[in-house]
Amino acid sequence: MAFRIRPDRPFTQEFRSVAEHQLRQAIRFLEDQPEGPHEAVHDARKRFKRVRALYRLIQSDAKEFRARENARIRDTAKTLSVVRDAAALVETVDYLAAQAGSPEESAALKFAAKTLIERRDRIAHEESDLPAKMAAAVQSCHEAIGALQELHLDNSPRRTANRLAKAWRKQLSRAAADLVACEEGGDAEHFHDLRKVGQTYWMYLALLSDLWASAMRAKQREAKALVDLLGHEHDLSVLTQVVNENPDLFGDSETLARVIGAIIAHQQELRQESLEQAKLVFADDADTEAARIALLWKEAASRK
Repeated sequence: MAFRIRPDRPFTQEFRSVAEHQLRQAIRFLEDQPEGPHEAVHDARKRFKRVRALYRLIQSDAKEFRARENARIRDTAKTLSVVRDAAALVETVDYLAAQAGSPEESAALKFAAKTLIERRDRIAHEESDLPAKMAAAVQSCHEAIGALQELHLDNSPRRTANRLAKAWRKQLSRAAADLVACEEGGDAEHFHDLRKVGQTYWMYLALLSDLWASAMRAKQREAKALVDLLGHEHDLSVLTQVVNENPDLFGDSETLARVIGAIIAHQQELRQESLEQAKLVFADDADTEAARIALLWKEAASRK
């Protein structure tokens, strides 16, 4: 089932179907583990992000449900994050090494990669309760599926359009504020906030792509490019934190300096590219785009 809500069907029914499909995919990954437990965790967490974005769409009409179920999925994802986050750092250094500007920088980053691989394997070995955490996450997903049956929303085109417009306006307003903060010399947290709002916006575009397929998909590609840039930027921020907290793990002072220099140089490039892409993605006024979404929904729903 595609990650989209069809306007020619009752909204509540579509909402439940999409959420349940994502949760059952997460269950399948966690139980079957086709590429091993750590990749299964990574895939399940991606489904959890989609479900949480979906829940944001109904906040104006289902505050209690959204707060409770968002917390359930958020907390479930957190229990599975330790080893995956450690593995992501290895991928980040590999990303830097592929763009090394000199043999010396390449050697320093290879040393860092070796260090982080050892750190990842150590964390994985110490996390002996991962199978239990995965089993608990599966149970949590089943409970979330059950909770979806409690949800009842007004399915009228007018009420649904207003609901979607409110969610859309809120997301774009947040994006505008985050973009200003980043342009004014924002720190890693501001760029991380922009990444989160970009991810949600990208998912909104996917969910409502049937409203105007060509325009939504073009916008979705732009948003995905932004999310990818900010994802790399965030990975470098996390890597910086690990290096600052454990400098002795990264070799002598010269090796450490080359690793830090590579991080800073690439992070600055990514931040500049991200700001330019964000201005493209979030060029429209929040009220204008929200009103457009409401109108498109009403028109599409009236054709059913």
